[in-house]
Amino acid sequence: MSDDHTHVQEFFTARAADWDARFPDDGPAYAAAVTDLGLRPGDRVLDAGCGTGRALTPLRTAVGPSGVVLGADLTPAMLEAAVRAGRHLDGQLLLADVAALPLRTESLDAVFAAGLIAHLADPAGNLRELARVVRPGGRLALFHPIGRAALAARQGRQITPADLRAEANLGPLLAGSGWRMTSYVDEDSRFLALAVRTD
Repeated sequence: MSDDHTHVQEFFTARAADWDARFPDDGPAYAAAVTDLGLRPGDRVLDAGCGTGRALTPLRTAVGPSGVVLGADLTPAMLEAAVRAGRHLDGQLLLADVAALPLRTESLDAVFAAGLIAHLADPAGNLRELARVVRPGGRLALFHPIGRAALAARQGRQITPADLRAEANLGPLLAGSGWRMTSYVDEDSRFLALAVRTD
């Protein structure tokens, strides 16, 4: 396992037990972002870097009982927290790295990713892997329940021009990774970039 992966696992393992309690009001923002992803009943969707599984319930609601909901995360403690919260009832949990997903090529209709991009060791390569598992025309949502400025203020840091989530950086990054960005919102109340898998 790379140092980047070890760092991510250590960071989230230390916070898994009280993660949901630290952000108790995020549920409506997750539900709204899932709605914006435009899923249909019967769709197959992956929550990439699912953490404690806060998106799994709205994803299940969107795709209905005939759909498939998967949640993949690198950190066992986060998946264990998802199980304790009962969210495994809404989707199948996978201990997996988004750099090498155990999924067939073009087997999904969409990917939802909350807070993921900041933790990717190889953003372009990892976004290409997400594109691999999504059918052409399928969708991607890169989400965070607060915007970049609000998140930076919470963390006591400044936004830099190199921030991957800046629209000027994210658009070309997605375009070079098999996606076309179709929508970009960066407000205090949420960050949401939507993209479509290109052929």
